[in-house]
Amino acid sequence: MKFSFLVILLLLVAFVTGFSQEKKEFEIVCVAFYNVENLFDTIDQPDVQDEEYLPTSANQWNSEKYFRKIERISTTLVKIGNEKTGDAPAVIGLCEIENSIVLTDLVNSEAMKPFNYQIVHFDSWYLRGMDVALLYRPGYFEPENSVTHRIYFRNGVTFQSRDHLLVSGKLLGEPVHFVVMHWPSRRGGEKRSRQLRIESAELALQITDSIRKLDNDAKIILFGDLNDDPFNYSIIKTLKVSNQRDIVSETNLYNPMYELYKKGVGSLAYRDSWNLFDQFIVSSSLLNNESKSLIFYSAHIFNKPFLMQQDGRFKGYPWRTFVGNTYMDGFSDHFPTFIYLIKEKTK
Repeated sequence: MKFSFLVILLLLVAFVTGFSQEKKEFEIVCVAFYNVENLFDTIDQPDVQDEEYLPTSANQWNSEKYFRKIERISTTLVKIGNEKTGDAPAVIGLCEIENSIVLTDLVNSEAMKPFNYQIVHFDSWYLRGMDVALLYRPGYFEPENSVTHRIYFRNGVTFQSRDHLLVSGKLLGEPVHFVVMHWPSRRGGEKRSRQLRIESAELALQITDSIRKLDNDAKIILFGDLNDDPFNYSIIKTLKVSNQRDIVSETNLYNPMYELYKKGVGSLAYRDSWNLFDQFIVSSSLLNNESKSLIFYSAHIFNKPFLMQQDGRFKGYPWRTFVGNTYMDGFSDHFPTFIYLIKEKTK
């Protein structure tokens, strides 16, 4: 009898406790990145090697193709991550954009204009005229400071690369630092070009260190086209990034894209193999699951069928705008990537 009474009492306590606990509610936002593959206007820009993207070029790049590309990119961007948020991304990093003109046309497009995206952009010194940029929605993110970091390579290398863009502000009311990057390509071979990406990673580390000197618990998101995979030296050794959430490296940086790469998922394809160059790296301050502040939730690749080549040898690859000088009427040679961040709602 005593045993039966004890069991009933424990069940009653469990029921009352479970009933009294309020279900937590979270606000969720999406941060996206997209290498848009040569988003150039049709105007000849002085001191920029944009000859491929002029009406007189072999590509015959004209207004019709340009605005078709704007439509393709803009309609894609607003769809990223909305399966969970039901909304367009709060923040978007871009690379391979020529100038502020194409960014203005993008945010004023039919698809993006309703979301009131604002632009953070600096012209880099890269001769091919491809820059990085950040787009944001004021209702989610309030920028407080932005600066571009130029890289000067060692050992007499005169190669000019894209700048690193640092934008600091408040996302959902909390201080966050975004670093948008586009590291040097593998032109000439991975091994031959490796040192350029290692030095780019060194610059990224310098930026994060400078932020941490002011705030050791700063919430930092580094993202972009790194032209390296999650296991490469520039990321693992130079940037000192951990691929395991529960074992974060001495620099307190975590790469959530590694698990996707291990599963064979990539953001671009080359010679019948997949790479995951388009990555997000977050600081450990975004991993505190017990906190009621903004935290990292999950990482994804936006590889929807409409972004893929539908037939031929490259079926399933990203649907490009051009293959050589052949116009394909596609989107980009990369898939977008994105992360979700969540924050517990206050009562």
